[in-house]
Amino acid sequence: MTRSNVTRTAIAALAAGTLLSASACGVSGGADEVKEARRTGKVAGEITFRTLQLKPVYTSYVQGVIDSFEAEYPDAEVKWEDVPGDGYNEKLVADAQAGALPDVVNLSTDSFQLLGDRGMLADVAGLDAEVAREYVPGAWEQFKLPGRGDSVYAYPWYVTPEVLTYSKSLFEKAGLDPEKPPTSVEQFFDYAEQIAARSGGRYSAFMADPKGRLPGDWQRMGIPILNGQQDRFTFDTDKAVEWVERMKSLYAKGAMPKESLLKSDDVNQLYGGGKLVFGPGSPGFVKDIKQNAPQVYADTRVAGAVTGRLGHIGIYAQSLGIKKDTKHLDAAAEFAKWVTNGPNQVEFARKATIYPSNAKGLADPYFADRGDGKDAETLARAIGAEQLRTAALDANTPVQWTNQVGDAVVREVQKAIKGEQDARTAVRKAQEEANALLAKMVRK
Repeated sequence: MTRSNVTRTAIAALAAGTLLSASACGVSGGADEVKEARRTGKVAGEITFRTLQLKPVYTSYVQGVIDSFEAEYPDAEVKWEDVPGDGYNEKLVADAQAGALPDVVNLSTDSFQLLGDRGMLADVAGLDAEVAREYVPGAWEQFKLPGRGDSVYAYPWYVTPEVLTYSKSLFEKAGLDPEKPPTSVEQFFDYAEQIAARSGGRYSAFMADPKGRLPGDWQRMGIPILNGQQDRFTFDTDKAVEWVERMKSLYAKGAMPKESLLKSDDVNQLYGGGKLVFGPGSPGFVKDIKQNAPQVYADTRVAGAVTGRLGHIGIYAQSLGIKKDTKHLDAAAEFAKWVTNGPNQVEFARKATIYPSNAKGLADPYFADRGDGKDAETLARAIGAEQLRTAALDANTPVQWTNQVGDAVVREVQKAIKGEQDARTAVRKAQEEANALLAKMVRK
């Protein structure tokens, strides 16, 4: 249930199956004037390829993908560079300003937007009209931009859907049936209220984390985030006010750790210590618990993410962007498609807790295998893949909901949850600020 908007606020790093946060910042300097490269029909030339924190764990895999590409296209050469996660967005900004972006660059949805908004990435949908069919729709849609029509500015790479993880024993202590996990936001809140009432303060239900919960919770409740023209936020509704009021009530009753409203606690530690009923909604978390806390793992149950009315799920998404003015467009585009093809993504997924954005890759039997139905890691993989396939079209946080919009909304929501302003005022002010930011973005 946690985090539907992570794709806007974090850069994924694969080490230990975790996510590495990075903040977005602006780029200036006439990037919209960058001249777009043209195809020549020849896959040749030296291109640079930048990844985020894949060495040394995945060195052999990535190098193998590069070697096979160069064997297929002997006139092309790939120069691979891998950089740390700290300051990744800042490095992208500096390189963009210096005209030194790599030809093919690993981007999260947030860092992709940072460059795409300024016209620094090639429209990959325009390079190949049929390429969209190769990817899961929910992943492909992640890399569109407001006001740019059907243009897509990065090839989807690996994705991770959210799942629901929870403690069987704490479910039972709270008088809940572990075979009946919540399926709607409203039911999730009902469960949290019962947990708070039965726990006596010994444990909480979930982390507050409003930045991670929005706009996903609202989408699941059927709240319209945008108007039909996609140019105005419209979430100021009675249902959104109800959500804020419910969060305020649950917070006061101890359903969430008090400190989790304003800062990110170690959710793994709280869950591992029996202080939290619902764990992080990531298949990578399940693997981590299996390796580091076997007793907790044995008590962990996995179910499909809370999807509510529209079938929305949250996904972590990574992509490969192409520098708009690359000197070797054919080589860069073909290499990005090579990295993200079905077989290469499946091989990657067998080495890390990720899923292919490639539709054929996701159809591999590996992702449907539930084993004996008892192993949480195996179940998490199968459940996550099933949700990616069936909920793909609803998997998106709107691209208009930028990091800045999320921050503005959360500031007002936090005040209401703490009792510093009423819920209706918080939602109204949040929408006003969000629309002001959206208008500014559209004017760029």
